[in-house]
Amino acid sequence: MNQVQNNTKGIIFILLGMASFSIQDSLIKFIYNDTALYELYLGRTLVASILLFIFLKITSQKLVFKTHYPFLTILRVICFFFGFSFFYVSLTFMSLAMANALFFSSPFFVSILAIIFLKEKVGIRRWLGIVVGFTGVIIVLNPSFEDFDYTKLAPVACALFYAISMTITKYTSDKDSVYTQMAHLYIGAIIISIIFFIFTGKGQLNIYPNPTLQFIFREWFTNPGYAWPFIVGMGFVASFSFYCVFSAYSIASPPVVSLYEYSLIIWAILIGYFLFDDIPTLRTFFGVALIIGAGIYIYIREKVRDQMIVSDTPNR
Repeated sequence: MNQVQNNTKGIIFILLGMASFSIQDSLIKFIYNDTALYELYLGRTLVASILLFIFLKITSQKLVFKTHYPFLTILRVICFFFGFSFFYVSLTFMSLAMANALFFSSPFFVSILAIIFLKEKVGIRRWLGIVVGFTGVIIVLNPSFEDFDYTKLAPVACALFYAISMTITKYTSDKDSVYTQMAHLYIGAIIISIIFFIFTGKGQLNIYPNPTLQFIFREWFTNPGYAWPFIVGMGFVASFSFYCVFSAYSIASPPVVSLYEYSLIIWAILIGYFLFDDIPTLRTFFGVALIIGAGIYIYIREKVRDQMIVSDTPNR
């Protein structure tokens, strides 16, 4: 199969993967009133990890659990876990489109972290791209500094923690395989979720009337007959999403398929409109356009200079 055909298949895979991630996010919006955040996190991760191990068994691939970077691995697991905790929490009060648009500020954080920790050189044009991207974030947030709702920063916090995780991944991937690193994420998520169950699983800390805080501290397994089919489905959808994304990156050119990751925002707008009656404002569309444009520009500049800082690795 020639490169053009590979790229076409890769684009199809990445579009399917991003659409699936939007479906996963919509499932969270459907059930957050009937489950606890880390109950959901645990169930989703258990299903995804089981499917990963089945996949590795079928394909006869050996999984090595030992890491060459124990401290960095622990830090990466913690950042990834709590980063997406912020993202899932944001879905309780924010539209899919806005949450995903703000999440795509992660390339700007990755660029900054690469300068600090990986000693990458970033020129004035990429700095301008970063500034434009964060301008788009501010436009989407539409802050009123006299009475700003800081919870709106949850997807941005996710982007920052994700950027830290991906920066570490770029450093450790020379010795730890992608499946080893995925296994670490799953095992870490299961362990941290169980710790949360010990301290919050009986609803010990659920003293808040706010629906978002109830989602975090609610008693576990209060409505398993309704919630768990969604949670299990979420695990399957997430696994399919990762399969599509990794397939895209393995058969096609990363510079081609990575640009189509921004289709996640389009899927989020469509699903948010049809399922939740969320209609983004013109201001939001303008901010999203700046975020996408700046992200693409930064990526192109990296290719020109042969410094793949931002999106060597699949999102999510």
